[in-house]
Parts: sequence; C-alpha cells; structure tokens
Amino acid sequence: MATAVKKNSVSNEAPNGPPSSEGLTFEKVWLMFKEQQKDYEMRQKDHEKWQKDHEMRQKDHEMRQKENERLQKDHEKRQKDYEKRQKDYEMRQKDYDRQQEARAREWQELREQMKETDRKIGEMSNRFGELAEHLVAPGIAAKFNELGHHFDGVVPSGYIIRNDKGKDIAEVDILLENGDCIMAVEVKTRPRLQDIEHHVKRLEILREHRNKKRDNRKIYGAIAGVVYGDAEKDATIEAGFYVLEQTGDTMRIHFPPDFIPREW
Repeated sequence: MATAVKKNSVSNEAPNGPPSSEGLTFEKVWLMFKEQQKDYEMRQKDHEKWQKDHEMRQKDHEMRQKENERLQKDHEKRQKDYEKRQKDYEMRQKDYDRQQEARAREWQELREQMKETDRKIGEMSNRFGELAEHLVAPGIAAKFNELGHHFDGVVPSGYIIRNDKGKDIAEVDILLENGDCIMAVEVKTRPRLQDIEHHVKRLEILREHRNKKRDNRKIYGAIAGVVYGDAEKDATIEAGFYVLEQTGDTMRIHFPPDFIPREW
C-alpha cells in the first residue's frame, strides 16, 4: 500500500517540463496569452519609441548636416569675398603706387622748374644793376638838374651802406649828390607798395649813416619803374618820393604841381 502511494506521487510531478495536459485550463492558457500579448505590446512600444528616437536623431543629424552645409557655403562665400577684397586692395595699392610715382615725378619736375626759376631770377637780379645803370642813370642827373638840383656826382651801380662792423645793411641803386643834397633812387621793374615802405626805411638808414659822418646835407628819394601802376604811383608821391616813369628809351620825372618832396 505504501509502495503504491509513492509511485503515484512520482508520476504526478513534472518540475522541469511543461505543465501536463491535466494542469492546463482555458483560464491558464488565456492568462498566458494575455501575458504574452502584454509583453509583445511592451516590446512594440519600446520599438516604436526607439523608432521615434531614431527618426528624431536622423532628423537632428539631417538638420546638423544642412547647417554644416550652410556654414560651409557661407564660409566659401566669405572666402570668395575676402579674395575679391584682397584683389581689389592689391589693385588699389598698385594704383596708389603708380600715383605716388607720378606725384614723385611731378614733384621732381617742379623742383627742377623751381631751380630753373631761381636761376633765372638770380640772373635777373645780377642784371638789375645793369638795368638801373643803362636805363635810368644816364639821363637822370640831367632830368633832376632841370628842376634846379644841379647834381654833379652820380653813383649808378649801387651804393652800399655798411655799419661800424663793416656789415652791409642797405643798398641804394643810384645815388645823386651835390653840395647841398643827396637823391637816393630805387629802381624797380614794377614798383609795389612794399617797395615804397622799404625805400622809406632805406633813407632812414642813409640819414643815420650820413649823420655819423657829420654829413648834414638834405636827403631826398625817388622810385623809378619800368611799369608803374596808378595806386603805386599815388603811394609813391604820398610818401614824398619823386616818381620816375619810363617813356620810350628815357625816364621822365612825374609829380603833381603842389608836390613837396620829403626831406630826411
């Protein structure tokens, strides 16, 4: 009896195998199906979630790819713009260099012209004494003598006034002298207003110079001009100087009827 019970006990156990057909019921099968269905649905949801994440990552990748392409195009555009600006700068630099070279040549030519002008002015200055001597000096004493001055001495080539140390301080183009007075004549191609002022100062220097020599003779002044403007002529007379105008090959002395020459 005991042995039979043991056999029956062994035959009913199935610990490692699938449940026996005696243990399966509809409810158990349905429960198993529902669990499998839930597991499938969970895996399906996980798959869908993964799929969505994958799509989002794919879209994000595509967006970054497009952004990179946009940045690359923008970089290429900026690079082209930079190269264009660089070429423009090089062209402007070349134009500037050419302009600088042209200005340097023009400046060099101008310096050469200025040197030539200075040389010609120097030649004119060197010949100015000759102009005073040959154009004005020969007949000037006779012209003034007609006015009653009776000059018997003429210094036509420039009278130099020096100070006590022997330094030149003034020069008179033509100096006429007699026992009573001195006539200092300044010769200009075209007298200007400042020339009149300079001649006043020149006569003041001459007066001081003659005083030191105890020479008390009266000193008068005159300005000779090849071309004399009306304003300069009036200013010369107002300053008390005789006006000497060129007429043909000679000079004539001009002054109004009521003119009184200034004495220094």
